[in-house]
Amino acid sequence: MKSIVVSLLLIATALVTGCTPHSGGKPDEVSQLRHAIENLSPDVDPAEAARAAQIAYSHATALAKEYQVTTSPILHNTLVNSGVRQRGLCYHYAEDMQARLQREDFQSLTILRAIAEPRNSFRIEHSSAVIAPKGADIYGGIVLDPWRYGGNLYWSATSKDPRYDWEPRLTVLRRRGATRVVANN
Repeated sequence: MKSIVVSLLLIATALVTGCTPHSGGKPDEVSQLRHAIENLSPDVDPAEAARAAQIAYSHATALAKEYQVTTSPILHNTLVNSGVRQRGLCYHYAEDMQARLQREDFQSLTILRAIAEPRNSFRIEHSSAVIAPKGADIYGGIVLDPWRYGGNLYWSATSKDPRYDWEPRLTVLRRRGATRVVANN
């Protein structure tokens, strides 16, 4: 009985939180991300930081529309896993965000991938793109997570994310003994 009540409460919460509109980022949000990217290193080109911040916000919104996200991320995952929707899992967002930002051919920034292994009872891992200064690893960067709020971009210094303990994607895959490790970080 307790698990049914918990499940119903989670579904109700997910339905309510899943109905927020995709914003594409307000100017002050984009500006805050731009400053955070610039502050990663004195070697970061301010024009690249501005372009990356704008793209991160606008692409998060575009991906949610492309994936037809109309519910919370967890419920959308269920739609993808059951075949109702084609894309919209966290690793889809991470792949697509990484690919979009890499097309910019930044000279002072690099786009990486990170995975956070489960630390909750649902045993759900999470993937995200990370933007960092050229030559830095994920720990010197910022997580760009459009999945967490269903297309509304969440970002944070990788090491200060209160929800996830991020590791480099290849480290996690190698630890698992993945037989096919893609060259992209």
